[in-house]
Amino acid sequence: MTTAIAFAPRAGQQSVPTGLLIAGTWRDAADGSTFEVENPATGEVIAVIANGGPQDADAALSTAADVQKTWGRTAPRLRADILRRAYDLVMERQDWIAEIMTSEMGKPLAEARGEVAYAADYLRWFSEEAVRIDGDAGISGDGKNRIFVTREPVGPCVLVTPWNFPLAMGTRKIAPAVAAGCTMVLKPPQQTPLTSLALATILMEAGLPDGVLNIVTTTSAGSVVGQWMSSKLARKVSFTGSTEVGKVLLRQAADNVMKSSMELGGNAPFIVCADADLDVAVEGAIAAKMRNMGEACTAANRLYVHRSVIEEFSTRLAARMGDLRVGNGMDADVQVGPLIDDKGRTKVQQLVDDALSRGAVAVTGGTTPEGPGYFYPPTVLTNVPADADLMSEEIFGPVAPVVPFDDEDEMIRLANDTDWGLVGYVFSQNLDRAFDLSERLEVGMVGINTGIVANPAAPFGGVKQSGLGREGGKVGIDDFLEYKYMTTPRRRGA
Repeated sequence: MTTAIAFAPRAGQQSVPTGLLIAGTWRDAADGSTFEVENPATGEVIAVIANGGPQDADAALSTAADVQKTWGRTAPRLRADILRRAYDLVMERQDWIAEIMTSEMGKPLAEARGEVAYAADYLRWFSEEAVRIDGDAGISGDGKNRIFVTREPVGPCVLVTPWNFPLAMGTRKIAPAVAAGCTMVLKPPQQTPLTSLALATILMEAGLPDGVLNIVTTTSAGSVVGQWMSSKLARKVSFTGSTEVGKVLLRQAADNVMKSSMELGGNAPFIVCADADLDVAVEGAIAAKMRNMGEACTAANRLYVHRSVIEEFSTRLAARMGDLRVGNGMDADVQVGPLIDDKGRTKVQQLVDDALSRGAVAVTGGTTPEGPGYFYPPTVLTNVPADADLMSEEIFGPVAPVVPFDDEDEMIRLANDTDWGLVGYVFSQNLDRAFDLSERLEVGMVGINTGIVANPAAPFGGVKQSGLGREGGKVGIDDFLEYKYMTTPRRRGA
């Protein structure tokens, strides 16, 4: 059985299992099959992972359903303490996890360390929420009955995470499930499974009982997740990924009326008003566009800049993006790593080529470099026409299309003219204007004079086809809980 990754992180410490995690045991796939994980900066195979199938999916979910009977009745403080210990362990091993993440996903080490700290905060946040699950009590309107309302774990949960934030998207789902008292089956991304497996070892060390978290890595997501969705054992699905796949899961969830949380695609407008502080706006654009090489659902996709400042803004942004150092994320001074794979990079180049063919101008970047790895240069495009494909499709790469506007009403109409509504960004020194524009944007989140919105203490999620439900904040535990109402006749005095 394969039990350790094929490379040794420079940070040392323990190796990472590469089997399936079922009932607290690392095991091979039932049919013995495996798949390879590569480093997108070099193309090198860094690990061989167990490739689970339907039989493994059944074993994982059956375990979760059995363990739910006892885990769901554990004391909230016990669950809180497990999450808090896990937080401490993740922070102690920040460099180790960061190197695993960079090796399989490509993001620079500094950014990977930042993700580790951000991901750990979900463990800490929900450790605190675990002991705050509340209920209600009262008397019926006619005075005849006492009413009691409690909140209980929804039951076994199906968790499906993406490759772009492999640790944070894991903790953002696992932590509230643990806090609520739910068991889980997790399908990590095929491209970046090692980070999820490393997290599992930490949770087990922190005291998470066997079978609460079960993991099936696979190259056949449909056969594994589809098995879970049709089982009638799972009571909730939480998915982060494309809108296309999210719609498939929602159809499957409808068959068994499963609770569903969907964090799907984005097409974020980034608005720079005439009175914006351009120093703040440019740095905000770098944060909103270049985080994770632009491979983020929150990435600024369409930059609407008032015509009076567009030339200066574009020049400054191109200079900043052009100066970013591209390379292997394991090198300390690299600021931009590779894209995840050749398919992703090809899509980015096709979107750029389409815009250029329609009259856009590349101020910097715009051409796929030669050599190993899936690198793409930070790119700024101006004169981008409204009918360019990248104005209506999620770019998922380091490309910033800059578009002028004169009229705020027309700009808002264009910003809202999309199926997605995850996040928007507004830059203005006039807070009345900033709040007015923010309120008119059809999105679930707005960054005002900042390019970063995600925070464990805030509800993350969107509207329209960007998803359902919220993760994080006080409401982040809600979708993992059900209400139960109990009543009893009230004895009334003579």
